[in-house]
Amino acid sequence: MNKKILICCAIILIVGVSWLMFDGSGQVVTLTIIHLNDSESQLLYAGKGIEDFGGAARSVALVKNLRSAAATDVVLTLSSGDNFLAGPEFKASLAAYNPALDGVNTYYDAKALDAIGYDAILLGNHDFDFGPALLADFISTGFSNTFPRYLSANIDFSAEPALQALVERGRIARSIIVEKNGHTFGIIGATTPNLPFISRPANAVVDADLVTVVQNEINALTEGGVNKIIFVSHLQDLAEDTALIARLSGVDIAVTGGSNDVLANPGDLLIPGDTPRGPYPMVVKDLSGRPVSVVTTGGEYKYVGRLTVDFDKTSGDITRIDPASGPVRVAGGAHPDAVVPDPEVQAQVTGPVQAFVAALETNVVARSEVALDGLRMHVRSKETNAGNLVADALLSEARRLSGHVGVKAPAVALTNGGSIRNNTIIPAGKISVRDIYDIVSFPDFLSVFVNVPLTTFKNLLENAVSRIGSEGHTIGAGTGRFAHVAGFSFEYDPSRQAIEIDKDGNIITSGERVTRVILDDGTQLIDAGSLVVDPSYTLAIATIDYLARGGDQYPFEGLPFSNLNITYQDALGNYIRQGLGGVISAVDYPVGGNGRVVGLPDTHSP
Repeated sequence: MNKKILICCAIILIVGVSWLMFDGSGQVVTLTIIHLNDSESQLLYAGKGIEDFGGAARSVALVKNLRSAAATDVVLTLSSGDNFLAGPEFKASLAAYNPALDGVNTYYDAKALDAIGYDAILLGNHDFDFGPALLADFISTGFSNTFPRYLSANIDFSAEPALQALVERGRIARSIIVEKNGHTFGIIGATTPNLPFISRPANAVVDADLVTVVQNEINALTEGGVNKIIFVSHLQDLAEDTALIARLSGVDIAVTGGSNDVLANPGDLLIPGDTPRGPYPMVVKDLSGRPVSVVTTGGEYKYVGRLTVDFDKTSGDITRIDPASGPVRVAGGAHPDAVVPDPEVQAQVTGPVQAFVAALETNVVARSEVALDGLRMHVRSKETNAGNLVADALLSEARRLSGHVGVKAPAVALTNGGSIRNNTIIPAGKISVRDIYDIVSFPDFLSVFVNVPLTTFKNLLENAVSRIGSEGHTIGAGTGRFAHVAGFSFEYDPSRQAIEIDKDGNIITSGERVTRVILDDGTQLIDAGSLVVDPSYTLAIATIDYLARGGDQYPFEGLPFSNLNITYQDALGNYIRQGLGGVISAVDYPVGGNGRVVGLPDTHSP
């Protein structure tokens, strides 16, 4: 467990217990916050093997139940980001676009968000994955009667006209003041500073100085007479949230997203396989020593968080946390806490999305002799056979298509672990079009760089392993940069100096981790960390356009590249059907890979 999280958990023994026992003497205002995060278009159910949990229709029903049962002065419903995600479910929305019907998109995710009835929705990194135009359309056309405000205090939208128009209309704000039943609350939002290199914000400018940005919003609210402040963030790492809160003054409650951690207390019902990261709420101290309640839940519509607190009306201090606060799992079937799916959402969202996905599932394109490992924690930290399959597909399709666009056929290919999205082990057996969309979900295109200097190539690989700790696990933010490769193999030593790249893509510290690189034809490019071929040597490289444009801080240094006008979903599908003849061999794609990426010592990987 992260040291910062352990420290935070320890604080609860000192601060939290005494705080729970404190009884404020002023007039009490009781607030319930209902919150979700990282729903990420998991509209149908939580996943294979746990179909009795999750889903948008169950989540909406649960939210309505919790809201109606809340015997409190005020109920606020908040999302802390990543409200949709590329994949087969979101593909259903894109497929539903019909220019003949006024050109209005049907966003099933927006229908689900609308039915939940949020008071505020934070902008997470995945909300920008299709670019500002789609995000603006999603916000503009996806909602009916409710008017949720989208929040982010650290993004300047002035250079993105469609989003800036929403700012001017009040649909996007830095912070908001919510008044309900005569009580006032301030809500501030903040999005990860890593947004420019892990998504597609285009010309939207992200301010990385979160302390200054958020504190300014806090100060403005308090100076305006607001003394109950909620901070909603999507920083992707609970430790980053708690570290930020320790540098702020004035926040009462923090609702975080992006980490997909489950906070829970003894007795809370969890989805099978989930383990709590800490107590709910996690109590930490801010800069002035005041306790702040930090909450988050597991994403993908698996949980709805419920936090109930008493505020002293005069001071704005929290005087009591209801011990019934905690995560409420989204259950169905025969489970004792099962809810009946909301019928309207079932009809308008789940039904059409299920029909679309079912058609993808019945379209079987191949057979796999081996289980394919696409688990998030694996593809972001070590070689896997699913990663090798995707990299091979990029290389094979780029070689097939390069001649059609008049570019040199690539010698190698690489892609990032963050672009592999299924987060499951797909069992041996039938492979459908849905499996392909689950594995490679984003709107990425196959691209080729023709003449990449070897020094640049080494820096690319240094970046790929820069967030691997000496124990082999990914550390810090942006860990989706770990590479899966084809056409070569390489070794690295995670105990050596990692490359450091600033937010503008400049290398500020050279990396020394990559120790050996050998092409599949036997040509050795790097040995003992040094180039062993002529410095003028160049490579043609296939990758996805997300990385080609600097995603995950891949330092292609502004080199020109050619887009081959094929998505990486189609590249993978073509390769499986044609390149492999419809059979994914256990010999070619063994569990654990075949030694393409080796960390030294070789026992370090999780």
